[in-house]
Amino acid sequence: MRALVKLQAKTARVIRDGQEMDIPTEQVVTGDELLVRPGESLPVDGIILSGRTSIDESMLTGESMPVAKEAGSAVFGATLNKEGAFHMRATKVGRDTALAQIIRMVDEAQGSKAPIQQLADKVSGIFVPIVLVVSLVTFIGWYFAAGFTHALINAVAVLVIACPCSLGLATPTAIMVGTGKGAENGILIKGGEALEQAHRLTAVILDKTGTITSGRPEVTDVAALSDRVWERDLLALAASVERESEHPLGAAIVSHAQAQGLILPTAKDTTAIPGYGVRATVEGMLVLIGNRAFMEREGVALEDGADRQAIGFEAMGKTAMWVARDRELLGIIAVADGVRETSRQAIAEMTSLGLSVYMLTGDNHKTAQAIAQSVGIAAERVFAEVLPQQKAEMVKKLQGEGNVVGMVGDGINDAPALASAEIGFAIGSGTDVAIETADIALLRGDLLSVVTAIRLSNATIKKIRQNLFWAFGYNSLGVPLAALGFISPVIAGAAMALSSVSVVSNSLLLRRFRSTV
Repeated sequence: MRALVKLQAKTARVIRDGQEMDIPTEQVVTGDELLVRPGESLPVDGIILSGRTSIDESMLTGESMPVAKEAGSAVFGATLNKEGAFHMRATKVGRDTALAQIIRMVDEAQGSKAPIQQLADKVSGIFVPIVLVVSLVTFIGWYFAAGFTHALINAVAVLVIACPCSLGLATPTAIMVGTGKGAENGILIKGGEALEQAHRLTAVILDKTGTITSGRPEVTDVAALSDRVWERDLLALAASVERESEHPLGAAIVSHAQAQGLILPTAKDTTAIPGYGVRATVEGMLVLIGNRAFMEREGVALEDGADRQAIGFEAMGKTAMWVARDRELLGIIAVADGVRETSRQAIAEMTSLGLSVYMLTGDNHKTAQAIAQSVGIAAERVFAEVLPQQKAEMVKKLQGEGNVVGMVGDGINDAPALASAEIGFAIGSGTDVAIETADIALLRGDLLSVVTAIRLSNATIKKIRQNLFWAFGYNSLGVPLAALGFISPVIAGAAMALSSVSVVSNSLLLRRFRSTV
């Protein structure tokens, strides 16, 4: 926690009324324009207005490589500006910054109780009365056997050597170190229960877009299928409808259209239909863009030539986005979202941990199978054209089969499944809704972080069990020995202190945790 707090910049250089001034970071308000020079830490979260640079985000994400930034890029407080100077607009300040939220989450997690601690709490609750009774019995027994002095010494020894402290420290110390270690690795664990549950997982469900893939799709093909529209017009029409969408595929279409300098007509009454697509009114005409099922649902006539075109795209792992106007099919826009470099390795690591790995996606079957094959997910564990509510149903189905399920996603449409799973993992590059719903947030946006989180959970639970074994064993052995007169009060005091120190020291060994991935 102290390391996180130290990351916060003390001052900020703001530009107000055309004048540069240094002010305490606490006085920065949303909307302020700030100047950040090379070598300086960013005081708050914001958007770059002008300038290009690279930012060291390792203190937040654990990723060692600087990230290139330019105008329009999001930047975060406490990260380090490595190269050029730039101007930025403050978007989140004070308690709303990414660093402040991380500090708050880690603080709450370290103060939370894991279910395994309930056992220790119950034992501690009855431990004191039992020790008092044992001490009283010891006094009475020794009083009649050897007199008052021996009775008092041995009774006191029983009271001194009994150590409920070690039982009480066994779980929270390991939880504190474990959640802190997770934060160092860009893994925000929201509570002790999540840290404990992660080691019990038997199945992991992965969303495709933004989880297995990079979440930065690009338009690869624009195919006009009607003589009433040119490809540039088709792209502009689709981009105008997708402009208000938060879906990565829609953002790719908008970005491609803007890169070509196209003028986008105004779309009205835009409505997103989760799992299908988007509809809007453009220049008085109904425009639809989405998957094939959306076209069928809206009564759009589909020709064989269009199907062949789409199948060709999908066989290459591309997503076919169908575009129609007034229920006449105009064309198909193909979008490809590249697989993350580490996805195949991460899925192999999950399998080696004994996890069954599934993929759920709203994308079509052919694209889903192509992506799954490239990362090593078995075909029978791929579920495509799945609606958001169906993702949650799939989680419950696996749970009904006796699985402890983890769900990994990044979008709003993943939120129901994230909430339904025993453990929800949110990719850090995802939406606020997904991150808020999840139990564990992965700031690196990398599936290898899921593996690291599970291994950290395994290591933490191992330490907790070691601590509890030691605490129970110590008291089970020490109290009888003291009652029988083998341990004096002085030795009992030293042993009691050693017991607590041993538990804390064992928990601190978690700081040496290193993920092997």
